[in-house]
Amino acid sequence: MRRRWRWGLAVVLPLTLFFAVIDAGFLLTNAVKVLEGGWVSVGVACVMGLIMSTWITGTKYLFNKARKSEISLEQLATKLAEKPPSLVPGTAIFLTSDPQSAPAAMMHSLKHYRVLHEQNIIMSVVTAEVPRVADQDRISIEPVNELFTRIIVTFGFIEQPNIPRALAICRKQGLKFDIMATSFFVSRRSLKASPDSGLPLWQDRLFIFLASTASDATEYFRIPADRVVEIGSQIII
Repeated sequence: MRRRWRWGLAVVLPLTLFFAVIDAGFLLTNAVKVLEGGWVSVGVACVMGLIMSTWITGTKYLFNKARKSEISLEQLATKLAEKPPSLVPGTAIFLTSDPQSAPAAMMHSLKHYRVLHEQNIIMSVVTAEVPRVADQDRISIEPVNELFTRIIVTFGFIEQPNIPRALAICRKQGLKFDIMATSFFVSRRSLKASPDSGLPLWQDRLFIFLASTASDATEYFRIPADRVVEIGSQIII
């Protein structure tokens, strides 16, 4: 309340105490029901809490581990300007959760093939705190240099992300590219559990199972399957 609505302590503390007393009454009333079968609901809640905690912790660990080996997009652009790679016609769109860093798929592509497309779009999708976002507020386009353009696409929390629709808005805003000569690059991580790093081994295995059930990025973002290039890497957690 203090952070979101900027209420003073004189209002927040009494209000918090009022609701705490009400919640304590409900807690004491229902505590006696634990031994009468309520333990089943408590057990289910604990299991669900453990699953959510494992997912959140594992995701943060993966993100932080990836950040250690990443370089910023600006640093990469500077290095490539000094020693340009071979360029191939067309546009490459690299989907990434961190628009400030060079995507892993692009770095692996450079490492193995030593080529880049003439136009490279670094695209991140974020979810707003509102149910829907107007088209005029959906796209943020930031040119980095002649090779790279950073784009952030925003969807409301009840909207289904749709990358082709977002690209149509980009074209209306002046971004020039040939959609028929565009490829989408996504990273696919192969996770391997290890007792020597990350979470406890049992939790590593639980996180790997949860990750294997996650939605496929191609389907989730409604990207045409015949335009997608997946570049995989193995990560030990």
